[in-house]
Amino acid sequence: MPHPLRGRDFRLLFTARVLSLTGDAAVPAALTLAVLRATGSTSALALVLGCAMVPRLLLLPVGGVLADRLNARAVAVATDLAGCGAQLFAALELLGGHPRLWHLAAAQAVGGAASAFQTPTVSPMITGTVDAAGLHRANALIGTANGATRLAGPALAGTLVLTAGPGWTFLLDSASFAASAALLAITRVRRAAVAPAPDGGSGRRLLRDLAEGWNEVRSRDWYWTSLIAHAAWNGASAVLLTLGPAIAIDRLGGEGTWVATVQVGAVGLVAGALLAARIRPRRPVLVCNLGLAAFALPLALLAAAAPAPLVIASYGLALTGLGVLNPTWETVVQLTVPPRSLARVTSYDWLLSLGAAPLGYALAPWAASAWGASVPLLVSAVLVGGSCLGTAAVPGVRALTMPKAPAPAVP
Repeated sequence: MPHPLRGRDFRLLFTARVLSLTGDAAVPAALTLAVLRATGSTSALALVLGCAMVPRLLLLPVGGVLADRLNARAVAVATDLAGCGAQLFAALELLGGHPRLWHLAAAQAVGGAASAFQTPTVSPMITGTVDAAGLHRANALIGTANGATRLAGPALAGTLVLTAGPGWTFLLDSASFAASAALLAITRVRRAAVAPAPDGGSGRRLLRDLAEGWNEVRSRDWYWTSLIAHAAWNGASAVLLTLGPAIAIDRLGGEGTWVATVQVGAVGLVAGALLAARIRPRRPVLVCNLGLAAFALPLALLAAAAPAPLVIASYGLALTGLGVLNPTWETVVQLTVPPRSLARVTSYDWLLSLGAAPLGYALAPWAASAWGASVPLLVSAVLVGGSCLGTAAVPGVRALTMPKAPAPAVP
């Protein structure tokens, strides 16, 4: 079987994704430092982060409709250009020396909206540049790039912030968006057959398209039950990332322990994606969901303030499970869901996963102040372990095997 990177179009798509992911991985750390330097206020930071997250959550389903109805590649190019402009504006604001909070918030709101329209285009572009036989390996390559950029992005951001200032990180992200748009513009992507647009006004057509995508989700018990488990995982991850640093600093040896935990987790994510390229579980969704249940381990160990090596190793193991799941899940979905609905279905996946994270970030500090950090960590461990293991009771999860053939597509 030819390697996906031997194909010109997937090679261009892969390069565009690596550039975009690297820039995106570098921005959060730079944004945090930039806002805190400018305002000294965590409330201001929460406002800016919220301005990025809320448009992304609200517009994700609409982005799925556009990616299915229009040319996914064209939508991706347009959103890359919008992201380029937003981050360039933020970079110029920071490089000017007197950044205004509402300018940074507006730039991140535009970037969040662009991300909502761009995210659902990735899966259709992969299926449009790779044959069915190479989908799993292609998804594993994207997953590996995602993990690698999580390692490199923060280090790159830290270097730029400390040596040149946070504005240069945003300038880098803007350039990565521009390069991604240029590469995608010359990429040939096969388009799926599109069903005729329903009758009625644009608002009614949008609602019908959204309902059609949701029906594709609802009709597959293995899909929607797994989404519940994945949402629980993301909410629990937010709890860990909120409470974990303080526990590591106060009770497990200091800041170095938390840095090591995060870095080992990123290594585990890369290792899981590499492993996913080599294994073909007979029941992929069942195996991957059971692997996700391992995230209960670092949550429980942190709650018990277990020795640092155990916490670090358990987090690496948990992220390895996530690294295996991501490309395997993408492949199953791409080979099972009709291509004409693929972007809408994946947008609902992202909506539930991303929506659970802010809930975890909001509830974790409140619960910790009321009952101590151990309580929300243990509750999260039970929720993520129970929901992921519980999918084994779903008939569709147990019965689903890796599909052999793709849904038909047209050039």
